[in-house]
Amino acid sequence: MRKAKTAVDHRAVAKQLSSADPVLAKIISRVGPQRPPQSPGGFPALLRSIVFQQISGAAGTAILRRVRAEYGGGTPTARWFYDTSPTTLRRAGLSPQKIRYLKDLSSRVVSGTLQFPRLRLLPDEQVVEHLTEVLGIGEWTAQMYLLFHLDRPDVLPTGDLGLRKAVQQAYGQRSLPAPRTVQRIGRSWSPWRSHATYYLWRSLE
Repeated sequence: MRKAKTAVDHRAVAKQLSSADPVLAKIISRVGPQRPPQSPGGFPALLRSIVFQQISGAAGTAILRRVRAEYGGGTPTARWFYDTSPTTLRRAGLSPQKIRYLKDLSSRVVSGTLQFPRLRLLPDEQVVEHLTEVLGIGEWTAQMYLLFHLDRPDVLPTGDLGLRKAVQQAYGQRSLPAPRTVQRIGRSWSPWRSHATYYLWRSLE
């Protein structure tokens, strides 16, 4: 089990990363000390992740709005998805595949197989293992959950396209770096690779 979390001083983290990597130091100097933004996790976070898969932000927002309308307003619960017919979910704009994913997710939550409070107590690797057992949840989605919803400081999503583009630009790579190259470059960022990743994302703005 994990120890209780202590507050992270993002300015101290920025100094450590700047000392560890001169390339990252230039980015941090430009964008200023920051930390990855956090938002509530749980079922609503994974619901949103699944709804928005492989469609535009506008389309995902529209579908989520219709799903909420079918629910009667607010964010639907896992129990509602578990009990609601596929016909109703299709009417909201969800594809058969995403309905299957959400039915699997909701059934795990309802049965207690997936317990979100417990995830906060598990090491990163076990969180990824638990989440990727859900249909439609891959390693990238699990890593984003760790980074943005569990506030884990040392997540390095080497397969993330945005991160790879940022590394290519910042480190003068001729082509898009492979995940193993991102892993190698990012060794010096540990134990703050989540923060380094966020700085690199910001460098693309």
